[in-house]
Amino acid sequence: QVQLVESGGGLVQPGGSLGLSCAASGSIFHVYTMGWSRQAPGKQRESVATITSTGNINYAESVKGRFTISRDNTKNTVYLQMNSLKPEDTAVYYCNADIKVAAGIRDYWGQGTQVTVSS
Repeated sequence: QVQLVESGGGLVQPGGSLGLSCAASGSIFHVYTMGWSRQAPGKQRESVATITSTGNINYAESVKGRFTISRDNTKNTVYLQMNSLKPEDTAVYYCNADIKVAAGIRDYWGQGTQVTVSS
């Protein structure tokens, strides 16, 4: 059984910074692409950033230059550093990962963590 456990999140003022982390644990053979998505109230879930196991990174246009995704392959952990936060960044943030387990490659998701940007 594989779990993705997120930490971080909370309330921050506009212009502030916040960091998220997400650790994968369980019977893992290999972790491929990891990423972060978010879902604001009344909106569809959108991809924020992804990082492959070799370090290739993609960002949504709306967060380029403000957010930084990174990972520690030794810990099966992905991070999201969020700077210059805006009220429109308010959402539930989810991590996900493509993980090779005994049954094959599966897509796993974390439980989500709330990020609120407000004064």
